[in-house]
Amino acid sequence: MEGDGQHPAPTAPPDRPHGERLQLLLRRSREAKNCAYCPYSRFPVGAALLTAGGEIFSGCNVENACYSLGVCAERTAIQKAISEGHTSFRAMAITRSSADVPPAPLTVRPNSVPFSSGSDMGDHFITPCGACRQVMREFGTDWDIYLTKADGTYIVKRLEELLPLSFGPEDLKKV
Repeated sequence: MEGDGQHPAPTAPPDRPHGERLQLLLRRSREAKNCAYCPYSRFPVGAALLTAGGEIFSGCNVENACYSLGVCAERTAIQKAISEGHTSFRAMAITRSSADVPPAPLTVRPNSVPFSSGSDMGDHFITPCGACRQVMREFGTDWDIYLTKADGTYIVKRLEELLPLSFGPEDLKKV
């Protein structure tokens, strides 16, 4: 599978988690997914965040009947880390539900187009939503995001790849 981008390079950069540390980050992301509260979408997502100091904070998505008040797994992990005094991050792993979870039924919201929020993304890697990318960006662009598939394979992207030409705290100083 060399060259398909689904496995890390044999020698990872020194600041990139590798070996047992990477496996722990991925496992904590999978474990967090099991705690997701997602009765509406039935799309559990877990995330695990590695701080610059080596600590791992996990998070899961938490939905709400008022859809806009739900929070994604990535932001949950970041908020947990921030609440414990961490603001420098090295990596995040994001895990989605496995293909054996049945898709959610067709949902129709008032004044909207019907959608199916099924949990089987097929052969696609999970990616953070735009809001999560912007929250991640608050803490820099130079960290790795491990995007997984239900079968456990993953690719690594730098945050700056997921949110190019981004707006961050330093842009406020330009005014």
